[in-house]
Amino acid sequence: MTNNKLLTWLEEGRFVLGDGAMGTMLQDAGLTDGGAPELWNVVYPERVSAVYQAYIDAGSNMIETNTFGGTSARLKMHNLQDRVVELNRAGAKLAADIAHPVGALVAGSIGPSGELIEPVGPLTMEEAAAMFAEQTIGLVEGGVDCVVIETMSHLNEVKAAVDGVRSVAPELPIVTTLSFDTNLHTMMGVSPRQAVEELAALGVKVIGANCGTGTDEMEMIATQLAQYRPDGIYLMVQSNSGLPQYANGKIQYEGTPEVMADYAIKMRNLGINIIGACCGSSPAHIAAMRDALARVQNDPIPGPPSIEDGDSPIESSESRLARAAARRTERRQRVQA
Repeated sequence: MTNNKLLTWLEEGRFVLGDGAMGTMLQDAGLTDGGAPELWNVVYPERVSAVYQAYIDAGSNMIETNTFGGTSARLKMHNLQDRVVELNRAGAKLAADIAHPVGALVAGSIGPSGELIEPVGPLTMEEAAAMFAEQTIGLVEGGVDCVVIETMSHLNEVKAAVDGVRSVAPELPIVTTLSFDTNLHTMMGVSPRQAVEELAALGVKVIGANCGTGTDEMEMIATQLAQYRPDGIYLMVQSNSGLPQYANGKIQYEGTPEVMADYAIKMRNLGINIIGACCGSSPAHIAAMRDALARVQNDPIPGPPSIEDGDSPIESSESRLARAAARRTERRQRVQA
């Protein structure tokens, strides 16, 4: 049995209820488009703490820090690149002050850097790892129980983030989630199966998906994650609350608390271990998910359908490569004609 609380809970078979959106909650509290949410950790700490508290009150037993854009590359857009450790530490400490007294966990949020990493961009793996390590220093100083490397699309960036975290805190549990928002793959073409298999090989124990286009697609993504998860791997999903729509002068999401409650039960029945929400969700959505999961807590968990039961809606990597090769051949033939 591990000494870490998150992994202990998972080993015991306990479902962990995550939180919902941070960005849209802060926008409702006054954050303007283009503002740096991480700066609010020191400028408006009471507003950030209020969001943390609202999710704890709704039933979350793991909340994420307001540090999604906390790398130097992202903070540089706001001329805050010299304050990485300070802002991450502040966001983590605010969360710990709310969560730890009631026995809840704090997950340090690490989002994409926005930089292109080799082989598709100029940033080396070592440079990227150092950037994520700097962020991790602040998160650890603030008291996180684990980190969630989230909304990733390229496996190289995930690997760099994992390396960066481990260089600072080798024993800190790492959760990795990718966004499969492009034909049920990431923007860089990674499938759920590829993600869970390759990241498990890195020694990451908790793998999953977040963001995306809504609960229907998340169900397909989570199904493949569950079908191909290696032994000893736990899964986490955080779906958007439906699709965004522009109405009454602002972006709103179509998913109601009832929709998210239904999604939570479906994730639970697939055997997902950590269930939360993402863009557009609120404490009301999390409370509905909490109540729904409580109603079925004694029901059996069916698990995912067997791989042989039918064709997956997610195209295999082999098929995608074959189609790409066919397109290249067709283009060459047109040029030669």
